[in-house]
Amino acid sequence: MKMALELAQQGRGWTSPNPMVGAVVVKDGTVVGKGFHQAAGGPHAEIHALNDAGEKAVGATLYVTFEPCNHIGRTPPCTQAILRSGIKRVVAGMKDPNPRVTGGGLAFLKSQGLDVSAGVCEDECRRLNEIFIKFVTTSLPFVILKCAATLDGRIATRTGDSKWITNPLSRQFVHELRHAVDAIMVGIGTVLKDDPRLTTRLEGRKGSDPIRIVLDTHLSIPPNARLLHLPSDSDTLIVTGSSAPAEKRRILERPGVRLLALKDDGGRIDLTALVGELVRMGITSLLIEGGSRVNGSALRAGIVDKICIFYAPKICGGNGVPVCEGIGVNLMEESMQITDISVHRFADDVMIEGYLKD
Repeated sequence: MKMALELAQQGRGWTSPNPMVGAVVVKDGTVVGKGFHQAAGGPHAEIHALNDAGEKAVGATLYVTFEPCNHIGRTPPCTQAILRSGIKRVVAGMKDPNPRVTGGGLAFLKSQGLDVSAGVCEDECRRLNEIFIKFVTTSLPFVILKCAATLDGRIATRTGDSKWITNPLSRQFVHELRHAVDAIMVGIGTVLKDDPRLTTRLEGRKGSDPIRIVLDTHLSIPPNARLLHLPSDSDTLIVTGSSAPAEKRRILERPGVRLLALKDDGGRIDLTALVGELVRMGITSLLIEGGSRVNGSALRAGIVDKICIFYAPKICGGNGVPVCEGIGVNLMEESMQITDISVHRFADDVMIEGYLKD
């Protein structure tokens, strides 16, 4: 199952809205077939592993990180291929949590006389597909808040300078995060200050660009902003207020650039309403790379599931831009609790990864 998990990781960034899945066929203590789900709409991991095993699959055991499907989607049911292959035992890392999927794969295989079991390395399998699980069980996207800060909690100096807080290794990992999600979001302040591309740039391999989302209540974005003129397969979505000038909308809209008007409250976009729109667009995951104002709004709105905060061994001292802007809590016991913490090192930088309680 550990091998199957490593295989599944190779599909990161390419399988959405499907889960990442890896599969290994073992016969007489020897691995005879391996595979992983490579892209949404393509063959599932089990099919690749069974094809790799060929006739050696007869009487073998199939280890798969996710319960085999028993329904017709964009591909035929994997359970039928498993039966045809002659596999006698199936071990799944986790069961399919999708409440809309009927006729569980493991139950069906068991009814056909196969030896089935589930729950091997289940925690790792669930963590691998935390985005998929959140989306199919709640119909809400999985939201990650990422930011880089100094040790005294500043994401920019008092003049707004933020290049660069973290080192190149940390910044490269951020591109891995971008590759893994459907969409990335910033505020107009970030666009005006940094003119970012918000694309995925991985060393030595192709990456998947997320949909770029800009919160821009008054349509202040310059028509020549770089993210409006990118040779990318993903669109840019500008989220604006309902009172944004119609003429400015017409100037900005073009192939690859879409506008979404939402009700705003005192100049701030309703992020809960935005999340609902993202669901209707089929977006299963969102990476927030906004500034202090966007970070604060997202946390207060309760839309954040996970934080990835990079700390660099630097101290601004005095005034600077905090991680979150806005009115904070009065008492420490009212603070938002982060759980299931893990710590990652990128040379001298440290990344704190954790989950918002509840």
